[in-house]
Amino acid sequence: MIEVSALDQTTFQVTVAGSTRTTHRVTVSPDYHRKLTLGKLTPEELVRKSFEFLLEREPNTSILGQFDLPVIGRYFPEYERTIREQIKQ
Repeated sequence: MIEVSALDQTTFQVTVAGSTRTTHRVTVSPDYHRKLTLGKLTPEELVRKSFEFLLEREPNTSILGQFDLPVIGRYFPEYERTIREQIKQ
């Protein structure tokens, strides 16, 4: 289960309930949000999809506690392409 709560327009708290419950603070700039979604998803939806992407690749306990969304691409180069493809479907 992934719960996303907006703290402000660019900062989100994400709680992931797995075998261990984790909490993460994620920031996403309006420019990066538009770049990835072309306005087809809300920032909250983008953050949720991004966590779904991460959880397919690693346990929630391995996800950084605080990060900017573009950081995912440093660890998983396919991140942006995958998110864009999911939005097109």
